[in-house]
Order: sequence, then structure tokens, then C-alpha cells
Amino acid sequence: MAEPQATVTPLDSLDPSLVLLTVEEAARRLRIGRTTCFRLVLAGEIESVTVGRLRRVPADALPAYVAKLRHRSAHAA
Repeated sequence: MAEPQATVTPLDSLDPSLVLLTVEEAARRLRIGRTTCFRLVLAGEIESVTVGRLRRVPADALPAYVAKLRHRSAHAA
């Protein structure tokens, strides 16, 4: 009888050595939907850069975005 194979999860989105992330990887790290993340990137809420024809999110832009959200929440309360 064959043993069940373990499911392999792509660790690229969790690799702390990555400097630039795809929008999909950024969305996974933020635990939000891909479409929502694209909307935030296009609105300038999440910093992004273009590399050739590719759109990438700097890894350090995600903590900056979360800090901005926390700052807004603190002032709204």
C-alpha cells in the first residue's frame, strides 16, 4: 500500500530573504485577497515598483502599510 504524500506549500512567500514580492505573495503575507492587494497597490496604499514590465512590492512595504493602518486606527478611536 502506498504512503500518502505530504502536501508541499510554496515557501517563497514566507522566505524572509526575498526583497521584492509579487502582488500575490504580498497578498498572502497580509492574509488578504489578491484583488484587494492589487487595488491597494494601484491606489498607492501599498508601495510598489516596476521591474521592466513586472509590478513588485518591496518586502519592507508591508510592515509600513500595516503601521499606516495602525496609525489611522489609533487616530480614529
